[in-house]
Amino acid sequence: MQVDDRDILALVRAIRNQYTLNWEGIHGVSHWARVWENGQRLAEATGADKRVAAYFALFHDARRFNDDHDPDHGQRGADLAAQWRGEMFELEDEAFDALYTACVHHTDGLTEGDLSVQVCWDADRLDLLRVGIRPVGHRLCTDAARARIDWANERASDYYFDEQIQRVWAG
Repeated sequence: MQVDDRDILALVRAIRNQYTLNWEGIHGVSHWARVWENGQRLAEATGADKRVAAYFALFHDARRFNDDHDPDHGQRGADLAAQWRGEMFELEDEAFDALYTACVHHTDGLTEGDLSVQVCWDADRLDLLRVGIRPVGHRLCTDAARARIDWANERASDYYFDEQIQRVWAG
């Protein structure tokens, strides 16, 4: 099952309307777009749920209060996903549980868990170079992510923002 582009656009707009940080900052829309692309590629390579990876990209930092130490932001993002589930997007219970877990624990440094959760964590960790942290293989969950470190680092260090996603999401 795929994510409907109209649902994603509606979610991006709704998240933007409540987002309190710089939309173009280090935890903003271009980061989410790279996490989105990382997650979709990793899900394709591993067989993880692409929908979980897609929604994770949008929700994991959606409720940050600052760009520094914000230990509860993952929980707040997961709670936002729970609030909007059924209204703005649909996921069956097992997939939603994976999304919720991935959001809550994405900064805990864990590497064990459901494959879709691992893909979400890796998708975010592959974008760490944007904040000066070089991802290392033993902190990633999947071989697919470890194989993409150099590719992801180049994109993160350049603050790459896919033109098509930029037109749709940032417009």
